[in-house]
Amino acid sequence: MGEQDKMLLMETLFMIHEAYDIDGITTFEVNHETFVDDTHVKDGFGVIYELSEYGIPVPVGHPVNTPEDLIAFKPPIPKPEDLGFLQLAINQFQGRKATFWLMRGTFVRSWRLIGMTNLLMRMMTDPDFVHAVAEITLEYNLVQLDYLVAAGLDVLVIEDDIAMTQGPLISPEQFDTFVNYYNRQLVEKAHELGLKVVRHSDGNLWPLLDTLLDTGYDGLNPLEPQAGMDLKKVKDYCGDKICLLGNIDCVDLLPFGTTEEVEQAVIQAIADGSEGGGMILCSSNSLHPGVRPENCISMFQATRKHGQYN
Repeated sequence: MGEQDKMLLMETLFMIHEAYDIDGITTFEVNHETFVDDTHVKDGFGVIYELSEYGIPVPVGHPVNTPEDLIAFKPPIPKPEDLGFLQLAINQFQGRKATFWLMRGTFVRSWRLIGMTNLLMRMMTDPDFVHAVAEITLEYNLVQLDYLVAAGLDVLVIEDDIAMTQGPLISPEQFDTFVNYYNRQLVEKAHELGLKVVRHSDGNLWPLLDTLLDTGYDGLNPLEPQAGMDLKKVKDYCGDKICLLGNIDCVDLLPFGTTEEVEQAVIQAIADGSEGGGMILCSSNSLHPGVRPENCISMFQATRKHGQYN
């Protein structure tokens, strides 16, 4: 996706947020992607992505495979101009809508740099290498965090998908050692700077939930129903310790359901998750190309109709 396409996307998102009175807008990093060929792009970290038929980049090439590669690797330096979409959103909505920023966490940045299989294997065979890679991701994120605060961000979203439908990709012990140790430092600094922090991960997070609560996240997203993250059960377990963001099904319901079914799902989610506050209703992941537009609109309208707003 070129810069003009990204700008057009943001302008369209702005119009949608205005038209349906959505309370917050999520922005993201400009990766300075350059085309390798017609179907592949490379980002500022040197990660190569293959573009899907919808233009969605899927990581397929990883610049750091060995400790020797890491010695020669020069990570990009965060710059204020990378936050252009955030600044546009703040200029458009400041004081009227909350601004969110999607920051890749240590796990996602690490596996994109060295490859998923390589990362998981080296957690067992070469932990020092994994820690060295994680330090690079943390340093980048901490520098970017200062720019985000200076720009006027409201909410930091640490996007660090760590689980599948049956459970996490790594053990809780590996999670504590190689992932949460670094993301916790992000959470602590963000809090010191006055931000709220949401943790994003698809999948079944039950084995990691206590650790996430202890880390001090302010919110948890997206509560994937197919992965056992039942909204009522999570609400009953977490109580008022964390805000829940989700869990309208974007796998089956939003692509294939009716507008009436979407409205009923919104009503049920409000009943299951809103007692005592601490809930933001949204989809169970993203509003991807398979989502029916009329169902998306139904979700927005039903939330306004049935939600409680002071």
